[in-house]
Amino acid sequence: MTTLDDLYLEPTLQVLLPEKAYTQGFTFAVATSPEIPMPETWMPWLMTKSGDLPSTSLLDTLAEGLMDGLRTHLNAMRLNAALLPQRYLTLSAGMPNPTLSLWLTGLLAAHAKLEPCWQRAWTLAKQSSADDLAQDKEDPSKRLTRCLKLFTTLADAQMALSMRNQEQRLLLKENMSKLVAQIPAILEDYVELAGELAGVLPNQFENFTQPSQ
Repeated sequence: MTTLDDLYLEPTLQVLLPEKAYTQGFTFAVATSPEIPMPETWMPWLMTKSGDLPSTSLLDTLAEGLMDGLRTHLNAMRLNAALLPQRYLTLSAGMPNPTLSLWLTGLLAAHAKLEPCWQRAWTLAKQSSADDLAQDKEDPSKRLTRCLKLFTTLADAQMALSMRNQEQRLLLKENMSKLVAQIPAILEDYVELAGELAGVLPNQFENFTQPSQ
């Protein structure tokens, strides 16, 4: 079985992929989507680097490794395990760990591609069970906005700081560690919200959780 880590040990494949943390965040967002797209749809989104196309066998290896990354995230969700490594949740010179920022950048890039999936699920949810969707919780649109706002802030903290006045910059710097500490809970809410929306769609989960042969 080829794992995601294995792909970064093969130079011919590594050149086709972004940095590993970005790929991890990207595959997390794909796994979290209310409607998971087929591999032939989302894998090309990730392979943005130029390079000679590898042989068919290496392309198969690439696909196997990326699917392993997808299944890893799905299994973590199913088991209520940590959604990203604890070591990412640290500060470096008062700023988010660069690996966390890269992971979140990948997540946001995939989410942007997957917005039609989220919108379709949202529309169906409103049509079929608007009153039942998270009826005992905060409005779903506010929850998603909060998630994306935090992801965006920590994905590029320098940009976030530059867009604030001096008082706001100081406040953001003072609270940077608290914001990073919120990431696990916010990721859980992002996953939970996607699950609520997926409830109105055909169940795809079993199609992506089978172990590789």
